[in-house]
Amino acid sequence: MPKKTTTKRRYGRKAAQKVERAMHEMKRGALRSGRSHKRVTSRKQAIAIGLSEARRAGGKVPPVPRRNRSKRSTRSRSRR
Repeated sequence: MPKKTTTKRRYGRKAAQKVERAMHEMKRGALRSGRSHKRVTSRKQAIAIGLSEARRAGGKVPPVPRRNRSKRSTRSRSRR
């Protein structure tokens, strides 16, 4: 009989709660963006706001993906 493989959860309960709250606020029209305080209409933006709040609250959320720097810029930084 083959072994069952289990996978770890990427997002914790706190992250799920924060995203759920952000989605409800967006649907009601109460969710506003951070700096400009404009109303959020995008589903993706609402999820991003919920995940960033979960990160600040110490929830289990993967880190924000960073862009890869080119080797050229990294090399020039090390020379300085």
